Amino acid sequence: MTIEEQLSFLKKGTVDVIREEDLRKKLERSEKTGKPLRVKLGLDPTAPDIHVGHTVVIRKLKAFQDLGHTVIFLIGDFTGMIGDPSGKNVTRPPLSREEINVNAETYKKQMFKLLDPNKTELRFNGEWMDKFGAADFIKLCAKTTVKQILERDDFTKRMNEEKPISLHELLYPLVQGYDSVALEADVELGGTDQKFNLLMGRNLQREYAQEPQVIITTPLLEGLDGVNKMSKSLNNYIGIDEPPNEMFGKVMSISDDLMWRYYELLTDLSPSEIADLKSKCESGSENPRNAKVRVAKLIIKDFHSQAAADQAEDEFNRRFVSKEVPDEVEERTMDSGTYRLADLLAQTGLSASKGEARRLIEQGGVKVNGEKASAANAEIDLTNDGVLLQVGKLKFLKVRANG
Repeated sequence: MTIEEQLSFLKKGTVDVIREEDLRKKLERSEKTGKPLRVKLGLDPTAPDIHVGHTVVIRKLKAFQDLGHTVIFLIGDFTGMIGDPSGKNVTRPPLSREEINVNAETYKKQMFKLLDPNKTELRFNGEWMDKFGAADFIKLCAKTTVKQILERDDFTKRMNEEKPISLHELLYPLVQGYDSVALEADVELGGTDQKFNLLMGRNLQREYAQEPQVIITTPLLEGLDGVNKMSKSLNNYIGIDEPPNEMFGKVMSISDDLMWRYYELLTDLSPSEIADLKSKCESGSENPRNAKVRVAKLIIKDFHSQAAADQAEDEFNRRFVSKEVPDEVEERTMDSGTYRLADLLAQTGLSASKGEARRLIEQGGVKVNGEKASAANAEIDLTNDGVLLQVGKLKFLKVRANG
């Protein structure tokens, strides 16, 4: 790629590049000298796993790796014990070193689903921060001012709302910033919520007589609801370790508008390729459903395999297009005997009540052994062979007699 093509490739799906001219100069120098850039991404292992929203910035790290640069995946085993105040309106409870270490092992495994482990420099900021003494911290704190720290939006909001700010939280940006000094980073990546911390690294590098790093921020990915940031607490996420069938179903549930956001931030397709596909969908020459299938399979391929993506599509079509029975159906046992259909639905929890069961049956939303049920008082003989109940498109239950 030419320098301009590299810039276009690296800027895809970003919010800030501070400064683009600096990045251009660093890329030109790297090409001239043959010395790769040192590109850093730091994550605190504060949870046991990551979802695809976290991988937006990881994909940007992979883009630098694909261009031949040295990528540094920094696990914040030290900063994790402080707790990043970014986006928090209360003090984050610190984690123990033991919790951090357990989560870090999971992060390493998951991270290398996208990155090449043989070309990734894996570091922990405890390497240098554990050696810091009181005098070192005082010297570090002397590199900035209270006013600069309190300019952070999170702190300003909490002060205005008269919510407490713990002293250790004020140290977090300094420690993260010092990581860039320790690693002599040329570029640092992060989400938009990390911009203050990334700028602190740039400032500290100047203080330590280093060339300041370029900052690249990526947007926060919306969850399945299309409104809120992807989050496990909001249950609007796609976990990268989830089974392919679940991942496929979740992607197929998103809106057509949100689909283009996922194309931009979760695939390697170029902006022109995405624009062309979107134009075809808008003109009617391409079915948006097919485009959604494609993005679902691209995501699954990254975290599982192409074969897994193909199988997930086949299973989805079998269940929801061909309306066949899924491979795995929950089973339950009950006393043998004869049951009215409405009673059976209510007792198994497939309907909230007998009244709801009758309405579902009248609306044609209930099948027994694959055949549409028409009578709420139809008698079902429960034997060892069992009966397959289906409510709507998604609920299946095999009920057998005890023994």
